[in-house]
Amino acid sequence: MARPDPFRLPDQRRTLRTAQDLVAAAVVPSDRAEAIAAVAARYAVAITPTLADLIDRADPDDPIARQFVPDPRELDVRAEERPDPIGDHAHSPVDGLVHRYPDRVLLKLVHVCAVYCRFCFRREMVGPGGDAMSAEQLDAAIAYIAARPQIWEVILTGGDPLVLAPRRLAEAMARLAAIPHVKIVRIHTRLPVADPARITPALIGALKHEGVTTYIALHANHPRELTHDVRAACARIVDAGIPMLSQTVLLKGVNDDVATLATLMRGFVECRIKPYYLHHADLAPGTAHLRTSVAEGQELMRALRGRVSGLAQPTYVLDIPGGYGKVPIGPAYWQSSDDEQVTDPDGRVHTYPPDGGA
Repeated sequence: MARPDPFRLPDQRRTLRTAQDLVAAAVVPSDRAEAIAAVAARYAVAITPTLADLIDRADPDDPIARQFVPDPRELDVRAEERPDPIGDHAHSPVDGLVHRYPDRVLLKLVHVCAVYCRFCFRREMVGPGGDAMSAEQLDAAIAYIAARPQIWEVILTGGDPLVLAPRRLAEAMARLAAIPHVKIVRIHTRLPVADPARITPALIGALKHEGVTTYIALHANHPRELTHDVRAACARIVDAGIPMLSQTVLLKGVNDDVATLATLMRGFVECRIKPYYLHHADLAPGTAHLRTSVAEGQELMRALRGRVSGLAQPTYVLDIPGGYGKVPIGPAYWQSSDDEQVTDPDGRVHTYPPDGGA
């Protein structure tokens, strides 16, 4: 008997892109179509069949739907929100490249994604009609990297770089691998979650080049996203010798409780994905309904510390608006004073060293 394919054939159903698509798929009721269409006219919409299947139509607060289904509140832009919340433009010396930290750069190969998150911090810059970098732009970016020996790591982002054809990815990887001082290429993606069947041997092969080490950072926010097919896609990547990290955005009504976060982080570890960052949601326009407070995030991290293995602990980070960089903002455990004190995961305060040396 023939052995089964290591991955399923691509889903032939269409990606949901309009209010009419969402109504037809029973993702939203027909009486919301007009309001949803108004949001879709402003921000990109795309929900792959894989993710549409995960949405619980009977749950009005379904955490998968909250991430991907347009919400009329997205048109309510607050004063503190901004089109470029983390300051990409302030650190972009050439088109498509961001150089915020000395030893690494972001390279935005493409401006489209397989799926559009409703909290995306680049929502003003990505979407249908957003082309890949032109040959001239890529040449300029590669020349910039090659001329600066301090650049050790290149982070491919966008958009989602894995939506490119394997041939295009292989060409970009080969050019980066040819730069002697570039040792790490990190790829930020949602594709294994959005469309796991597209993680093919050809795609994985395009990401491996002699001279550089490739890492893949997977974006997932809820444990239901780690389906059997998603886990199999990640296994194909890891089995090929490409290590994986996770990125998660802390979102109200999606993962802002310790049980959900713990299950998600354990799920990553089970998939051989190291939990890396838990991002505080950025000040992207129209996303206030999805943001928690920093204090809430810190309490969640304190609870997580007392509940799950060290293998399953991400770093809670804030990207300071204006382009000032990413910093850890987790809870503090150490207090320096006349009597040095440390707080345990349950909030109890202890003197260190203990009285009497016990």
